[in-house]
Amino acid sequence: YNPEMTVAEKVTDGPVGVGTKFHSVMTGRGGPAEMTIEFTQFDRPRRIVETTHVSNMMVIDGELRFEPVAGGTKMTWQWDLQPRGIYRLLGPIVRRTGERQELAIWTALKHVLENPASSAAVH
Repeated sequence: YNPEMTVAEKVTDGPVGVGTKFHSVMTGRGGPAEMTIEFTQFDRPRRIVETTHVSNMMVIDGELRFEPVAGGTKMTWQWDLQPRGIYRLLGPIVRRTGERQELAIWTALKHVLENPASSAAVH
């Protein structure tokens, strides 16, 4: 199972910071999922806190942290999923699926950043 983010576009004007919103689409087993992501805290280059609305399925509060380490940057993330409707009953499954999706996304980004010449075109 390889989920993909097929759309990622900034939809607010101005520089990236608190209040910046993005529209994205994830494709996977259940079909495409539309998302609106809003940065609620932004401390470049160390931290981004965001709220993501995934269609009517859930709200996700997340945090990305970036820490300098020898030879690069260590990125960690933490999400709090708040499933809605029928997805509340599927909470543990939704959480595990989301964790796998995040790992796949960040692993793919790491590969692109570390091997730009061998990576497919990034949109």
